[in-house]
Amino acid sequence: MIGPVELALLALAGYRGTQLAVHDSILDPARDRVHDWHQKHLESTARTFVVTLISCVYCTGWWVSGALLLTYLLVTGQWHQAPLLVHGIEWLAVAGAAVLLNRWDDSRKDGA
Repeated sequence: MIGPVELALLALAGYRGTQLAVHDSILDPARDRVHDWHQKHLESTARTFVVTLISCVYCTGWWVSGALLLTYLLVTGQWHQAPLLVHGIEWLAVAGAAVLLNRWDDSRKDGA
């Protein structure tokens, strides 16, 4: 099971990864290509799902946090040290902490 320090570091990484995927200009060309791909078939449920996924900090943050946690657990050899349910709870904790950072960041932008 991950400790508070690991949780904090993974949450910070999840926050940053989510910002990169959803907002940062470095990925604007990739996001633009996905949006153009979606515009060709607006009625496509799958394409709408992909656009929604990459546009939503909650959706993207969930998967980014899960990927970071899985990578961390595998690299540190902790994957087999706890039941799958514990890792699921860790995923919820990391994603929840990361989204709190996103919410805090968004609230600062509105007030500025």
